Amino acid sequence: MTPAPAYSTPTDTVAGASAAPVGPGSGSAFGTFGELLQGALPHPQGDFLVTFPLARWATAVYHPQPGRRGVQVRPAHKAKSRRVAEAVLAALGTADGGLLEVAGDLPEGKGLASSSADLVATVRAVGAAHGRAFTPAETEDFLRGIEPADGVMYDEIVAFHHREVRLGRRLGVLPPLTVVAHDEGGQVDTVAHNRGARAIDAADREEYARLLARLTDAVARGDLAEVGAVATRSAEMNARRRRRAGFAHLHALCREVDGLGLVLAHSGTMLGVLLEANDPALAGKTEHIRAGCAALGGEVSVHRSLGADDSWSPQAPPAHPTELEI
Repeated sequence: MTPAPAYSTPTDTVAGASAAPVGPGSGSAFGTFGELLQGALPHPQGDFLVTFPLARWATAVYHPQPGRRGVQVRPAHKAKSRRVAEAVLAALGTADGGLLEVAGDLPEGKGLASSSADLVATVRAVGAAHGRAFTPAETEDFLRGIEPADGVMYDEIVAFHHREVRLGRRLGVLPPLTVVAHDEGGQVDTVAHNRGARAIDAADREEYARLLARLTDAVARGDLAEVGAVATRSAEMNARRRRRAGFAHLHALCREVDGLGLVLAHSGTMLGVLLEANDPALAGKTEHIRAGCAALGGEVSVHRSLGADDSWSPQAPPAHPTELEI
């Protein structure tokens, strides 16, 4: 049996008296293109995922309004962001509310961690408005109990226990990669998906443990071929539990362009082909995949993952088009 990975050390959220607002505060958080690996380890509470940070962001701006009760959020349907903002204010010891504006370029319900990014950006914005910067462990504390969450509070690839909202292990950073993605359409509600997910049997749990060990070593070595192989196997295993209409087609296209592998939004609607961002043949490979996806219908988009030289949580995220120009 593989031992449970060490969790992050719990941290007291806030110590001391109430914090007076210092003015409007802003925050950002990156999304993910699904997961490099997602499954369950052979121990209780073993559900985990490995993040694949994406160069697309959620942003939040918080405007304190002394004397106001509660938080108003725009757009109004971002109720989870309002809840986490009010949790941060309560921890700061202030009864004053304010206006929270949430934006960004992460589509909802697609498996790009839009909800988690909204929440982390909100924690950072409310903290900034009161002169506080929260650690990743403190941010976990705020999100825990609101919904299962991705580990987008960590500026690297991490294995994360999304149901527990708790760090498993840090893996490190890879060079930027390109993902040519097919969207099968529709939306997936993350909370409902996690609630209704089928149990993973003991044999698969043992395989997921082996895959996590392989991926941990591959990221440490910068072995992109091995990263792609693990991501592909994770997508294959998930396809046995939830049918993906374009899986075989994307797999064939990946082989045709000598791609690194497939990467899946396990609780979303997207499946992509992984390519090296510095591949001199990238433009041709991208167009081959795009043309090949025409038979599937749906939408095709191109994305870039975050690398070592990127700013992962910028105060003012750069404007990225919905689709990269290759």
